[in-house]
Amino acid sequence: MTLQQRVDSDLKEAMRARDSTKLAVLRMLKSALKYAAIEKSGAEAELSDPEAIQVIRKQAKQRQDSIESFEKGGRSELANKEKEELAVLNTYLPQAMSPDELTRVVRETIAEIGATSKAQMGGVMKALQAKVGGRADGRTLSAEVQKQLS
Repeated sequence: MTLQQRVDSDLKEAMRARDSTKLAVLRMLKSALKYAAIEKSGAEAELSDPEAIQVIRKQAKQRQDSIESFEKGGRSELANKEKEELAVLNTYLPQAMSPDELTRVVRETIAEIGATSKAQMGGVMKALQAKVGGRADGRTLSAEVQKQLS
Protein backbone atom coordinates (compact mmCIF):
# COMPACT_ATOMS: atom_id res chain seq x y z
CA MET A 1 0.00 0.00 0.00
CA THR A 2 1.46 3.34 -1.02
CA LEU A 3 1.48 6.29 1.31
CA GLN A 4 -1.25 8.04 -0.67
CA GLN A 5 -3.46 4.94 -0.48
CA ARG A 6 -2.87 4.79 3.27
CA VAL A 7 -3.90 8.45 3.62
CA ASP A 8 -7.08 7.77 1.62
CA SER A 9 -7.90 4.73 3.76
CA ASP A 10 -7.28 6.61 7.01
CA LEU A 11 -9.37 9.51 5.72
CA LYS A 12 -12.35 7.18 5.29
CA GLU A 13 -11.80 5.73 8.78
CA ALA A 14 -11.66 9.23 10.28
CA MET A 15 -14.97 10.05 8.57
CA ARG A 16 -16.58 6.94 10.04
CA ALA A 17 -15.14 7.66 13.49
CA ARG A 18 -16.15 11.34 13.27
CA ASP A 19 -12.65 12.38 14.32
CA SER A 20 -12.76 16.01 13.20
CA THR A 21 -9.11 16.88 13.87
CA LYS A 22 -7.72 13.86 12.05
CA LEU A 23 -10.23 14.32 9.24
CA ALA A 24 -9.23 17.96 8.70
CA VAL A 25 -5.50 17.12 8.71
CA LEU A 26 -5.93 14.21 6.30
CA ARG A 27 -8.05 16.30 3.93
CA MET A 28 -5.36 18.99 3.94
CA LEU A 29 -2.66 16.35 3.42
CA LYS A 30 -4.55 14.68 0.56
CA SER A 31 -4.92 18.07 -1.09
CA ALA A 32 -1.21 18.85 -0.68
CA LEU A 33 -0.25 15.43 -2.10
CA LYS A 34 -2.59 15.87 -5.08
CA TYR A 35 -1.28 19.39 -5.72
CA ALA A 36 2.33 18.11 -5.66
CA ALA A 37 1.43 15.28 -8.05
CA ILE A 38 -0.27 17.69 -10.48
CA GLU A 39 2.68 20.05 -10.27
CA LYS A 40 5.02 17.14 -11.01
CA SER A 41 3.34 15.67 -14.07
CA GLY A 42 -0.32 16.34 -14.59
CA ALA A 43 -3.72 15.50 -13.15
CA GLU A 44 -3.45 11.71 -13.28
CA ALA A 45 0.02 11.55 -11.70
CA GLU A 46 0.84 9.64 -8.54
CA LEU A 47 3.69 10.52 -6.20
CA SER A 48 6.21 7.91 -5.18
CA ASP A 49 6.53 7.29 -1.44
CA PRO A 50 9.77 9.33 -1.12
CA GLU A 51 8.09 12.27 -2.88
CA ALA A 52 5.03 11.92 -0.66
CA ILE A 53 7.26 11.89 2.42
CA GLN A 54 8.79 15.19 1.28
CA VAL A 55 5.32 16.73 1.04
CA ILE A 56 4.37 15.41 4.49
CA ARG A 57 7.66 16.65 5.97
CA LYS A 58 6.95 20.12 4.50
CA GLN A 59 3.49 20.13 6.08
CA ALA A 60 4.96 19.02 9.42
CA LYS A 61 7.57 21.78 9.26
CA GLN A 62 4.81 24.34 8.67
CA ARG A 63 3.07 23.06 11.82
CA GLN A 64 6.30 23.29 13.84
CA ASP A 65 6.85 26.87 12.69
CA SER A 66 3.25 27.74 13.58
CA ILE A 67 3.64 26.18 17.04
CA GLU A 68 6.72 28.31 17.70
CA SER A 69 4.96 31.46 16.51
CA PHE A 70 1.82 30.82 18.55
CA GLU A 71 3.81 30.06 21.70
CA LYS A 72 5.82 33.27 21.28
CA GLY A 73 2.58 35.17 20.83
CA GLY A 74 0.98 33.61 23.91
CA ARG A 75 -1.70 31.75 21.92
CA SER A 76 -1.47 28.35 23.63
CA GLU A 77 -4.89 27.17 22.38
CA LEU A 78 -3.76 27.59 18.75
CA ALA A 79 -0.38 26.01 19.52
CA ASN A 80 -2.16 22.98 21.02
CA LYS A 81 -4.29 22.63 17.88
CA GLU A 82 -1.17 22.70 15.72
CA LYS A 83 0.49 20.10 17.99
CA GLU A 84 -2.47 17.76 17.47
CA GLU A 85 -2.18 18.21 13.72
CA LEU A 86 1.57 17.62 13.87
CA ALA A 87 1.01 14.37 15.77
CA VAL A 88 -1.28 13.12 12.99
CA LEU A 89 1.28 14.05 10.31
CA ASN A 90 4.12 12.37 12.21
CA THR A 91 2.34 9.01 11.96
CA TYR A 92 3.02 9.09 8.20
CA LEU A 93 6.71 9.95 8.45
CA PRO A 94 9.41 7.30 8.77
CA GLN A 95 10.94 6.68 12.19
CA ALA A 96 13.51 9.39 12.90
CA MET A 97 17.16 8.44 13.31
CA SER A 98 18.59 8.27 16.80
CA PRO A 99 21.36 10.79 17.61
CA ASP A 100 23.95 7.98 17.77
CA GLU A 101 22.86 6.58 14.42
CA LEU A 102 22.91 10.06 12.88
CA THR A 103 26.42 10.74 14.17
CA ARG A 104 27.65 7.40 12.78
CA VAL A 105 26.12 7.95 9.32
CA VAL A 106 27.55 11.48 9.11
CA ARG A 107 31.01 10.24 10.15
CA GLU A 108 30.90 7.44 7.53
CA THR A 109 29.76 9.81 4.77
CA ILE A 110 32.47 12.34 5.58
CA ALA A 111 35.05 9.54 5.41
CA GLU A 112 33.66 8.23 2.09
CA ILE A 113 33.78 11.66 0.47
CA GLY A 114 37.07 12.58 2.10
CA ALA A 115 35.81 15.96 3.29
CA THR A 116 38.14 17.87 5.56
CA SER A 117 36.63 21.36 5.74
CA LYS A 118 33.31 23.17 5.72
CA ALA A 119 33.96 24.13 2.09
CA GLN A 120 33.09 20.53 1.14
CA MET A 121 29.86 20.52 3.13
CA GLY A 122 27.65 20.64 0.02
CA GLY A 123 28.94 17.32 -1.27
CA VAL A 124 28.57 15.70 2.13
CA MET A 125 24.99 16.98 2.49
CA LYS A 126 24.03 15.70 -0.97
CA ALA A 127 25.34 12.21 -0.17
CA LEU A 128 23.72 12.26 3.27
CA GLN A 129 20.30 13.22 1.91
CA ALA A 130 20.40 10.13 -0.33
CA LYS A 131 21.55 7.86 2.52
CA VAL A 132 19.18 9.10 5.18
CA GLY A 133 16.12 8.92 2.95
CA GLY A 134 13.93 11.34 4.90
CA ARG A 135 14.65 9.95 8.37
CA ALA A 136 16.27 13.23 9.47
CA ASP A 137 15.57 16.81 8.50
CA GLY A 138 18.09 19.02 6.73
CA ARG A 139 18.63 21.32 9.71
CA THR A 140 19.67 18.42 11.95
CA LEU A 141 21.94 16.96 9.27
CA SER A 142 23.56 20.32 8.60
CA ALA A 143 24.26 20.93 12.29
CA GLU A 144 25.85 17.50 12.69
CA VAL A 145 28.00 17.89 9.55
CA GLN A 146 29.21 21.32 10.70
CA LYS A 147 30.02 19.93 14.14
CA GLN A 148 32.07 17.08 12.72
CA LEU A 149 33.87 19.14 10.07
CA SER A 150 35.03 21.82 12.51
